[in-house]
Amino acid sequence: MTECIIGVDLGGTQMRAARFDDRLNILERVAEPTLAHEGFDRVIERLLAVIARIVPDDCESVQGIGVSAPGPIDPHSGVIVLPPNLPGWNNVPLRKIIQEHFGITTYLGNDANVAALAETMRGAAKGYRYVVYLTVSTGIGSGIIDNGHLVLGAHGLGAEAGHMVLVVDGYVSSLEQEAAGPAIARRAVARLETGEVSVIRDRVDGDLSAITAKIVGQAAADGDTLAIELITYAGRMVGLGIANLLHLFNPQVIVVGGGVTKTGELLFAPMREAARQHVLDPAYSEHVPIVPAALGGNVALIGAAALVSTQGGSYV
Repeated sequence: MTECIIGVDLGGTQMRAARFDDRLNILERVAEPTLAHEGFDRVIERLLAVIARIVPDDCESVQGIGVSAPGPIDPHSGVIVLPPNLPGWNNVPLRKIIQEHFGITTYLGNDANVAALAETMRGAAKGYRYVVYLTVSTGIGSGIIDNGHLVLGAHGLGAEAGHMVLVVDGYVSSLEQEAAGPAIARRAVARLETGEVSVIRDRVDGDLSAITAKIVGQAAADGDTLAIELITYAGRMVGLGIANLLHLFNPQVIVVGGGVTKTGELLFAPMREAARQHVLDPAYSEHVPIVPAALGGNVALIGAAALVSTQGGSYV
């Protein structure tokens, strides 16, 4: 049998496993709900069963198993530290559990880090060796590729650009707190509570608690003034974060994915402009494209498989 790779994506709502060929093409895929509220024992039992459905009978044909999971994670030790969306998963040696169960070499990675690897191997950053990846969604995650290597830090906790500390209007904040989906929704609610007029209110039938970044984005696409202002602010804040990353890592390309990017140029235009305006010198940004991610919902699965093909995140 031709050698294959197993990629696994463990998320707070869904777990998926796929079999890949050596070019990281998906051959077969399965999925189940995570049901995280049932606790560690039930979730790990379900996860092992999902992986078993995709592992061929001839285990010698499998190069390895790569697992994407929510952070914080120590990929060096293979331990999930304390993921907020997996209750009871405190310091879980997930790599050891999977490796011993199947007898197959296993790699573990933070979901944003492996997404960066996927976009570099197969997506919008293909062909580059110095890459910054951001995902702007419920939170803001990131991954850094430096000369073909994932930047992880001493305990695998590095490259968390979403938690860069910012001072906004005199108070300490972070990139995630200013520009992620919940921040956009929170800011919309605050503005509407002051009586501002917007179709956002109509879209939720006056129930402000139902406002999401997706709804704000849809209103912005339809030309709503307040919604456009909110998305523009988020884009500008991400752009300021990108300016910092340009200074720190001097990448060749910036890739931005996640649900909030579905607003397209409403987000990307102010993002690019802020990054361009606030770098120390144009040399930092003028030859660095800021582009949308290309792999969509499969990015974590592909990234998990890429952990195997790169033996943990180095494709040098």
